[in-house]
Amino acid sequence: MSTGLISSSPNSPPTARLTSIVSHLSNVRPKVVICRHLGPAMPLLEDRKDIEVVLWPEDRSCERSWLLEQIKGAAGVLVFLSDRVNEELLEAAGPNLRVVSTMSVGYEHIDLPLMAQRKIRVGYTPDVLTEAVADICVMLALMAGRNDGAAYSLVKNGDWAKPKYAWSPFTFCGPQLSVTPSSPTRTVGFLGFGRIAQATLARLIPFGITHCLYTGSPSSRPDTARDAALQATHKLKALERVEADRLARESDILFVLTPGGAETYHLVDAAFLRKMKPMSVLVNTSRGSVVDSDALATALREKWIWGAGLDVVEGEPLISEDHPLVKEPQCVIVPHIGSATFQTRLDMATRAIKNLYGGLFGEEMPAELGKQ
Repeated sequence: MSTGLISSSPNSPPTARLTSIVSHLSNVRPKVVICRHLGPAMPLLEDRKDIEVVLWPEDRSCERSWLLEQIKGAAGVLVFLSDRVNEELLEAAGPNLRVVSTMSVGYEHIDLPLMAQRKIRVGYTPDVLTEAVADICVMLALMAGRNDGAAYSLVKNGDWAKPKYAWSPFTFCGPQLSVTPSSPTRTVGFLGFGRIAQATLARLIPFGITHCLYTGSPSSRPDTARDAALQATHKLKALERVEADRLARESDILFVLTPGGAETYHLVDAAFLRKMKPMSVLVNTSRGSVVDSDALATALREKWIWGAGLDVVEGEPLISEDHPLVKEPQCVIVPHIGSATFQTRLDMATRAIKNLYGGLFGEEMPAELGKQ
């Protein structure tokens, strides 16, 4: 009886049977698992006739049990930050898996040594979200400095119109981002000085920023030529790579833009925050794990620093109204929306799909980890 997979008879000549097997194998479409619907980028998947697409059907993070079941026999998978790519997943997938593509810049959810050991290619989506995240860095700096959380709540809750509200010359005042006659110098600091930090700096120059300080990875050398060029381009009085202590002490606005992981866990802790200026603002748009949330809540409550603007929080998305940072009126928190523009998310999804195809068919991937 024919199985429907190979049409040749067992009694066919060996060469004919081999030809039939090769023909069948060449027509097998590689299976790819997509862990979320990719909106306007979906036609890039749906229009391909040379792959079998298995898509998580709901508009929420895919369930682990579903992924472990569907990954069986897959050649590729497109994941997100909430999807752990570890030994459990690879064992469920089996030997066919040859590419993991993540729609994110971060890759802490992927066991990279294991990927290298299994010779599985890994794609990610850097660069395309640089401008969107730099935009939100400036937005959060302004919101935190100008008491946006408390001021907005006053209007939203109807208290602005009530008799108990009384205006005074210094109501809702906060530190100004731009230079003024009484404050002619402004120092911006960056914990990490990659593409997003440099794009953020460029946006801050029109505010009159005069000094820029940053820290770099201990394993990287200072790029003096780049720094000299940036200082000249932006007409800064100084642009320096410094130690973390000096960064904390001198920054008026400090942007956390370093990767996550064990090496950067709680780099911004109580000791770091105590060194900062009482009128300084902390902005974190990188990874929640870099900032000790309890220490930051204490710093805000006890006025070690002025305010904080956060796009990421350790433990997200399980951040409720009882979280210590949510309770702090001078802490502005948004739900990890740094890359959330239509243009950027479409670019990220497109790159993630192209990375997937590159790994599936042995072609170049637009952004492959380990190939930089």
